[in-house]
Amino acid sequence: GQYTHEFDGDEEFYLGLEKKETVWRLPGLSTFATFDPQSALRNLAITKQNLNILIKSFNYTAATNGMCLPFCLS
Repeated sequence: GQYTHEFDGDEEFYLGLEKKETVWRLPGLSTFATFDPQSALRNLAITKQNLNILIKSFNYTAATNGMCLPFCLS
């Protein structure tokens, strides 16, 4: 997963998942704003868990189930 923050289509910062730190696109921005990487990591973990619960509850697999598009008649 990846966590990025954009404003008007420009990336302001992203969360480095390996080092678990905020990486600012423009270093000067860090003097005007702060961001807690732990909150983003927590949100990513919750989102992954919720996705796994939804996949299991609907009995879907991560693999594709065939070549037929939803509107195929076969």
